[in-house]
Amino acid sequence: MAIQPPNDGLVTETAQQYFQGSQGFRADAGNTAAQSFATSFDTDLYLGDWDPAGVNYGLNNFKIYTSPTAIPGTWVEWVTAFTVTNGKTITLAAAPGANQYIVVQLTILTGGKYGSTEAQKAYGQATEDNYGSYQYTKLNDVINNFLIAYVGAGKLIPSVKRTDLIFHAKRALQEFSYDTLKSIKSAELEIPPSLTLVIPQDFVNYVKCSWVDRLGVLHPIYPANNLTMSPYYTQAQDSAGIPTQDSYGNDIETESKTQTRWHEANTNLINGIFNANDFTNDMWAYNWGMFGNSGGSVGQQYGIDPQFMQANGWFNLNEREGKMSFSASLVGKLIILEYVSDGLASDMDTKVPKLAEEAMYAYIIHAILASRINQPEYVIQRLRREKSAKLRNAKLRLSNVKLDEIVQVMRGKSKWIKS
Repeated sequence: MAIQPPNDGLVTETAQQYFQGSQGFRADAGNTAAQSFATSFDTDLYLGDWDPAGVNYGLNNFKIYTSPTAIPGTWVEWVTAFTVTNGKTITLAAAPGANQYIVVQLTILTGGKYGSTEAQKAYGQATEDNYGSYQYTKLNDVINNFLIAYVGAGKLIPSVKRTDLIFHAKRALQEFSYDTLKSIKSAELEIPPSLTLVIPQDFVNYVKCSWVDRLGVLHPIYPANNLTMSPYYTQAQDSAGIPTQDSYGNDIETESKTQTRWHEANTNLINGIFNANDFTNDMWAYNWGMFGNSGGSVGQQYGIDPQFMQANGWFNLNEREGKMSFSASLVGKLIILEYVSDGLASDMDTKVPKLAEEAMYAYIIHAILASRINQPEYVIQRLRREKSAKLRNAKLRLSNVKLDEIVQVMRGKSKWIKS
């Protein structure tokens, strides 16, 4: 639970700030102008424009409301000029009124409870973005903590440039993100008639792709692997097979015939789940010899590769265009794409799980000293072993395997398999 009120611990937000995304103030009795109110959200306030008619007003991640009584239904949005300093302090240009109640509301999916009209509601998700943030430490805080704990006279590292430290911290986060931190993101997308989707902006590699049925159940979509591919070069050729160029001497690129055929293909003729109505005039199907002239004779599919014998469809990556391509049976399907990012797509506010914080410090120490000349080899080897040991500890902590889950799995192993 959030601490109410904060008591000098690491939790700095009240329950109202954390759960509702709001913080209240009271204007002075003198009704003076240019009053300032210092918020203490973990989320910095972003001001695009104070004017609701301004182009950048929609970029704001908060709204301000005032009321003479604080009674529900009396709150109105503050639409007079104000400024934000250091992402925390709000200064109202005009006098808000003597003893007025003032509330700063971060954007929230429900819109909050202060706006009297839909237009005044604070719709967004700045509040939700802060949920669960206590399990993380910001990368900037990791760097500051490292400078305090490990750098200075009489310490392991006498001195280091902050720019060097930032570089090694980012490299640590990248390496950890691939197989330790499990920085897996997911995107809900709908496959258009073109059967292609642009990969997410922070995409590094895919983890899993699934389509979603009407019950919300996931069905795995498998990579095409040996079935097809999206060629990197699709050059136009003349009658002699020589690539042709435009007037500037550049190769002329054409639409991939391979991808066109793949998008038009009847997947039933690939996975063997077909009937007579699926066949075209050329009577061609993948692995036709295995199925026989009867379209799936009894026993003739024995030994077929499981990656082909499935009805969920396939996908493949088009590296040239930065897109994912899907088989024809998936058009219009809702899919979930799970992918790995490197944890550095945003900025220095990038978050590091607290369970891996010590491993990150060990990685940075080893990286800094190993890159310097005249360092004793035994010291470097000791730091390398310490880095590896703490990385293993981080992996175990982040694996999140619980005893009850292991017991549940083992109970299933004692069942008899009956024919």
